[in-house]
Amino acid sequence: MKVQECVAADEVVRESPDEVAWWEAIVVPEEVKERIRNHCLLGMLVRPQVPFSVTALHGLCTLYGPPGTGKTTLARGLPAQIAPFVPGREVRRVEINPHGLMSAEHGQSQQRVSELLAEYVPALADGRPTIVILDEVESMAVARSEASLTANPADVHRATDAVLTALDYNARYHPNLFFIATSNFTTALDDAFLSRSDAAILVPLPGRDAVQQILKNALLSLAEAFPGLRQLATAPGLAAVAAQAVGLDGRRARKLVFEALSMRLETVLDPAKLTTHDLAAAATAAVEQDLISHKGNAHAAE
Repeated sequence: MKVQECVAADEVVRESPDEVAWWEAIVVPEEVKERIRNHCLLGMLVRPQVPFSVTALHGLCTLYGPPGTGKTTLARGLPAQIAPFVPGREVRRVEINPHGLMSAEHGQSQQRVSELLAEYVPALADGRPTIVILDEVESMAVARSEASLTANPADVHRATDAVLTALDYNARYHPNLFFIATSNFTTALDDAFLSRSDAAILVPLPGRDAVQQILKNALLSLAEAFPGLRQLATAPGLAAVAAQAVGLDGRRARKLVFEALSMRLETVLDPAKLTTHDLAAAATAAVEQDLISHKGNAHAAE
């Protein structure tokens, strides 16, 4: 596989309703979004004007937290939040598929990582403000202290070393690049990678108010096609449903509306007949399923 095949997306982003929708779709505490945006702006605007030896900023932010909390979507929505503040009012978004970099061939992973991050991506950016998304970065910056002896530990070390070297190189010579990494398992990330992160920001599971907002947004979106759901989106009982659903991730909370619709043929045929009782039943089932899944995972880990 050629390194350019590991670039899952490459596009120039301007502020637009479609692009802003990525960012607005994720319901998290506003301070989380502010920290992500501000660290990126700091990297884009201040870092290029001050020597690396002074700032020690690598232009790297790591978003971590449970699966389904919106880390990748926030990363994809970030360029549109940055575009209004940079010259030309546009930002390049480059999304990397790190799994394609890992190779069973001895030594190939290190070579690919170096070529992609230290050569191909800077050339692709061509001096333009660029956000590089490293999704599920634990696959390419493995904690070397935890590397399994059943794998090839030498290659694990070399690949992680290549990531760190590329970050150091780009920090000095390509301050127009800002890397945003996502991870579900920070314990799997190498300590040296985490130390290079200018910020490690937790994207948490949604609390009750956030779950309620997610449900409301989903219902209002469906109400465009089924107007009868608009009243349900503001029903007093929605808060109780949200309280039941605390513990679900944001993705699962959004799907809760559709799980509720699927529970009765009547609501499948006419979604406008959905009730808070249907939503509550779906929330109970989803939470129970999550508990069973977590217990199964715990037993498997023992």
